[in-house]
Amino acid sequence: MKKRIGILTGGGDCPGLNPAIRGCVYAGEKLGYEFIGFKDGWKGIVDGIYEPLNKEKTEYIIMQGGTILGTSRTNPFKKEENVKKVLENFKNLNLHALVAIGGEDTLGVATRLYEEYKLNVVGVPKTMDNDLNATDYTFGFDTSVTRAMDAANALIDTGRSHRRVMVFEVMGRHAGWVALFTAIASAADYVCVPERKIDGDDMVEKIKKAYERKKFALVVVSEAVEIAQEEKNPLKQEVDQFGHIILKERGMGEKIAKYIESKTGIETRHAVIGHMQRGGQPTLFDRILATRVGIKAAQLVHEGDFGKMAALKGNDVVGVPLKDATGELKTVSEEWFKLTEILF
Repeated sequence: MKKRIGILTGGGDCPGLNPAIRGCVYAGEKLGYEFIGFKDGWKGIVDGIYEPLNKEKTEYIIMQGGTILGTSRTNPFKKEENVKKVLENFKNLNLHALVAIGGEDTLGVATRLYEEYKLNVVGVPKTMDNDLNATDYTFGFDTSVTRAMDAANALIDTGRSHRRVMVFEVMGRHAGWVALFTAIASAADYVCVPERKIDGDDMVEKIKKAYERKKFALVVVSEAVEIAQEEKNPLKQEVDQFGHIILKERGMGEKIAKYIESKTGIETRHAVIGHMQRGGQPTLFDRILATRVGIKAAQLVHEGDFGKMAALKGNDVVGVPLKDATGELKTVSEEWFKLTEILF
């Protein structure tokens, strides 16, 4: 009888999830395993909702965005009975191991299940924010920045035509990698990232200089930034099951656009790419990276090397402890801030 491996995808979706599922299934079947996929992240294993996975079902998903398994931000550790359900379903479904594909929250749950209950868990890093430690890059990031870069280039065209300042809001909750790489790649004039509060005076001065020189300017803004001169919003904000503020109504791009226009007198418009960054076909880089880490996850299971995550180190994919990846987020470092002083 073949040993069975479960796969789930949790947290925010991003391009590359399907290639990762495919890589894991392809490698695992060659090693003699069978697979089931849990629906909607940790919710699927809590509720025992799953479907069989095999090579035929996953053959052509390498070019598809999103995840065929669905996803959610369910946190089993919010309720003690849900952790028990995870453990019971793991046993009742005769699982040899579980492959959890996700970011800090999904892999944080996997880490706790391994550390506290010795569950046979392996992780695959996914996040368009590229903020997971212990891996150089995560799939989803390249696609999201490529899509944002194309949108930024379009904004430059219309900004130049109408002599406007264009403010472009991209995703990025705790880390500014998406905003930073988008700004660098699209020749923006200023970038705002959550690692540092925005110095409004500095921003306005640099935008004025850029506008004087070419009669337009582009500012790239991460969704979770704050202006140092701005008063705190006293309203209570909605949070998800992992305690993160839900940013859907924050509108920082619009706020910063209004701030710039009020300080400069220059007509300023804003645009938000939003969830378009999450969808669509993955880039070549993300298809290959996702496939490689999916394959590595199956190999880690086969070797009995549990509590590990498949990570990209240089050009090698290796197993690293899950706790190293989820203990602290990878945020924009001082080295990159020095670079921004040259480019912006």
